[in-house]
Amino acid sequence: MKRIWTRWLPAAAAPAAVAVAVLAGGASAVTPPSPSTPEQVLALVAGHTAQRFSGTIEEKADLGLPSIPSQALGPATSSSSLGSAATVLELLTTPHTARVYADGPSKLRVQVMDQLAERDAVRNGSDAWTYDSKTNTATHASLPSGTSSGSTSPSVPAVTPDQLAQRFLTAAGPSTNVTLGPTTTVADHSAYTLVLTPKTSGTLVASVQIAVESQTGLPLSVDVYAKGQSDPAFHTAFQKLDLHAPDASVFAFTPPAGATVKQEQLPAPKAGSEATPKPKATASKATEPAKNWDSVVVVPADKVPAGFTGSALVKQLASPVAGGRLLSSSLLNILITNDGRVIAGSVPAATLMAAAK
Repeated sequence: MKRIWTRWLPAAAAPAAVAVAVLAGGASAVTPPSPSTPEQVLALVAGHTAQRFSGTIEEKADLGLPSIPSQALGPATSSSSLGSAATVLELLTTPHTARVYADGPSKLRVQVMDQLAERDAVRNGSDAWTYDSKTNTATHASLPSGTSSGSTSPSVPAVTPDQLAQRFLTAAGPSTNVTLGPTTTVADHSAYTLVLTPKTSGTLVASVQIAVESQTGLPLSVDVYAKGQSDPAFHTAFQKLDLHAPDASVFAFTPPAGATVKQEQLPAPKAGSEATPKPKATASKATEPAKNWDSVVVVPADKVPAGFTGSALVKQLASPVAGGRLLSSSLLNILITNDGRVIAGSVPAATLMAAAK
């Protein structure tokens, strides 16, 4: 991430980057001094110091899809790049409230508060747990050396502002105009606003607004706007935030009495997959993330998560089109072809259909 953000910073911005790196401790809702350039805020985010915090996150989507309660979606088990059908659909249709705890790169806990239930994903060093109170089932895995600090469970659909901001800032580049919006307050913390606007007309995304904590550089909220909509199509934001290390007991997970405990064996990360990323070949070869606003991801039939294309909910939400079925929303379109491929992107349906040929 730091390498990617650094490409935004001209040499003239280096003194400013050093200045914003001298951060005061604690939080303040006092209006921060206005930075003169987006590069200064990008530098603040790139070197953000908030690795220890706890808070409550709200997440919601307004994509023109019906809301589907999590209990109607069934369990999520796939760890594929698309995730399970349940997790994908839940993220697109159902609001969430989650508690998040972090203490450095290897201690993380996310608790998603469902109606009358709770889902947990806990990482404590090399130990990783997931737990679903609805089924009273826990899964444990020992993480191989080199596992990314951002690794999360596919059964927990919450997206934190930091995670989502990283995805957009990674993708931002020559295809994006980056400007400053007005200063704001999120969860009683003063924040700068970065506005990312695609230069291309071939995307469904109108703009992305990222609120950045003025002292630490931690992204506090992300609002994604779709073309033709005045309200955010996707929103995730801290409602409460404490920039202090949580108690160590938060990360010491023990399955409740009577829980079914499963042991999962995880493969070691492939050489070059995390520590030394290598250039990908071509976007047409499929499972790599989209790099531009109008990019399309094509997933071969044999790489599509089990049960995704045949899910009753996918069939219910998708409409027949030439060559397959289309799951359409204001921000994301997903084409399931007759030969089993899944083609997705924040682009018009016609772009996906052209990519399918």
